[in-house]
Amino acid sequence: MRQKLAGRSSRTAPKVAVLKGGPSAEREVSLSSGRECAQALRQAGYEVTEIDAGRDLPERLADAAPDVVFNALHGRWGEDGCVQGLMDWLGYRYTHSGVLASALAMDKSRAKQAFREAGLPVVESLIADRDEVRARHVMAPPYVVKPNDEGSSVGVYIVHEAANSPPQLSEHMPARVMVETYAPGRELTTAVLGDRALGVTEIKTTGWYDYDAKYKLGGSTHVIPAEIPAEIMQACHDYAVRAHQALGCRGLSRTDFRWDERRGLDGLIILEVNTQPGMTPTSLAPEQAAHVGMDFPSLCSWIVEEALCRD
Repeated sequence: MRQKLAGRSSRTAPKVAVLKGGPSAEREVSLSSGRECAQALRQAGYEVTEIDAGRDLPERLADAAPDVVFNALHGRWGEDGCVQGLMDWLGYRYTHSGVLASALAMDKSRAKQAFREAGLPVVESLIADRDEVRARHVMAPPYVVKPNDEGSSVGVYIVHEAANSPPQLSEHMPARVMVETYAPGRELTTAVLGDRALGVTEIKTTGWYDYDAKYKLGGSTHVIPAEIPAEIMQACHDYAVRAHQALGCRGLSRTDFRWDERRGLDGLIILEVNTQPGMTPTSLAPEQAAHVGMDFPSLCSWIVEEALCRD
């Protein structure tokens, strides 16, 4: 199996295994991403096998014998370095970021530290016990409480400035959570493809950009290009590429921002980097690719070819 690293298959149409589903809280989103990517890759001329990733993944991959694995998994296991480590051990080329970048990006606390060391703007944050956060304000409101290692706004609590009591966190929250200063302002996001920022989208919702706002029909509106000053547009491009590089990301990533326009450039802060952005034609990163002239099959094809070309 390790011979797959020695060079690309001689087949006219490379074989691609698309990983989707998996065991995380974002399984349904991943199933959608994987289905759409598989369809786009078939349109682009690849031979595609779709695999719902579970404990039998090594056997399923051995049967598929792909030239490259397209990772369309989201959340824990799929984008935290676990499946990436498995791919390295089994000897398959795979798309998106590797073990270290994936693990760093999923661990919000360590990612913030990497951003600080790169001179990028982030809010103050701390890691606290879930029971302590329930018992008292561990930070002056307003603040946000979230799992340190989940994505897609899973389990996010906003504690407003006027809150008299601390948040009553669900039992489903992990034993230790991240608490960070609430960043007011507009929701912006920038995708990076290789070393190129694709654009800036503003995400408009009627409330917090939570899981439903991200994935339910009508939950949010995407404005691309965002109607923001050129200085902020350029800063988003610059910060997103630097964040991508600070974590050691490969292929495609997406950096999310908050911008308090009352403060100008000082009001722009990085929330997080997503190493496995949503991958349907109407998802944020594919929308930005389309805006610069790259349709969805072309984007998926670029991601596969970039992985095939790695040493």
